[in-house]
Amino acid sequence: MTEPLPAPAPRTYLRIEGLTKRFGTFTALDRISLEVSDGEFVCFLGPSGCGKTTLLRAIAGLDLQTEGRIEQGGRDISALPPSKRDFGIVFQSYALFPNLTVAQNVAYGLSGGRSARAEVARRVGELLDMVGLSDQGRKYPAQLSGGQQQRVALARALATSPGLLLLDEPLSALDAKVREYLRQEVRALQHRLGVTTIMVTHDQEEALTMADRIVVMNHGVIEQVGTPSDVYRRPASLFVADFIGAMNFVAGTVVRPGTVRLGGIDLACEGDGLAAGAPVTLAIRPEDIRVGGVQGTEENAVRATVEVMTFLGSFFRVDLGGEALGGTRLRADLAVDLVRQLDLAPGRMLPVLLPRRRLRVYPARPVGA
Repeated sequence: MTEPLPAPAPRTYLRIEGLTKRFGTFTALDRISLEVSDGEFVCFLGPSGCGKTTLLRAIAGLDLQTEGRIEQGGRDISALPPSKRDFGIVFQSYALFPNLTVAQNVAYGLSGGRSARAEVARRVGELLDMVGLSDQGRKYPAQLSGGQQQRVALARALATSPGLLLLDEPLSALDAKVREYLRQEVRALQHRLGVTTIMVTHDQEEALTMADRIVVMNHGVIEQVGTPSDVYRRPASLFVADFIGAMNFVAGTVVRPGTVRLGGIDLACEGDGLAAGAPVTLAIRPEDIRVGGVQGTEENAVRATVEVMTFLGSFFRVDLGGEALGGTRLRADLAVDLVRQLDLAPGRMLPVLLPRRRLRVYPARPVGA
């Protein structure tokens, strides 16, 4: 029986090399390099001012880079104006023409000579059906909800069948329920069409639920590129660990390779490469702290006291302290059923486990950072 051939490596569709953008003396992007595969959905994620929108606009040609090179589909587009680049774009503000109907907005980028009108009408109908607005073509944008307007903007961006779809915070102006629904709709549509997509967002939940890969940015540089699971489970830097999800941070000291001292206990961890005596920051996510079924003799078991309990609907957020933790507090997220089963209450002392593979170790945060 012959072995199946390995799947071919995905083709690089967009290549960015050494991209730098300066505004006067301010460097908004600092030597950015990135490859995006054909059909991939990539999110640029980071706080306001990190450079993610500037990078998107450079890709679109709306703000030409100061230095660096951009290739799309093997073609150098570094110096091309937006009209010569192959992309569709959706903005946060929708940017629909209020005096045009929904159908006219979608058709705006399509050529409409006499002989082509029937084809344009067919394409518009196809796109409106694709985004679930087949019966809204004669309405004007003001007659639609925010979610519907964003669907129209998406249909318009896809009208010319672009090779690249750019989304600039497309869901941030919508209320939470509509935003959550449209996340699923946009992701499903992108997957069905197979169009290479880049989305800018500051919403980590949006990036985690929609992206194939996340590009985490800070101060004009890329901190980490990885799958949602990689970025969440194995943050490459203290910034990424702090920015994505809830995280406990406590100060410790390296005892020897693979061992860090926290308060009165030594913890086994994966933090090699740091010299004995070096100050470090230990990080662990609240859901990774194990409570219940801990004997107290396991590796990284520590006795802690329940100090504060906060009910958050589907779980309790529990603050743990005690002498063994050296006066620091750890926050654990525990299922409601587990809290009831253990009969937890403030003042209760119990063994908890800080699993070795869930502990992250970083060089100590600089003073004032």
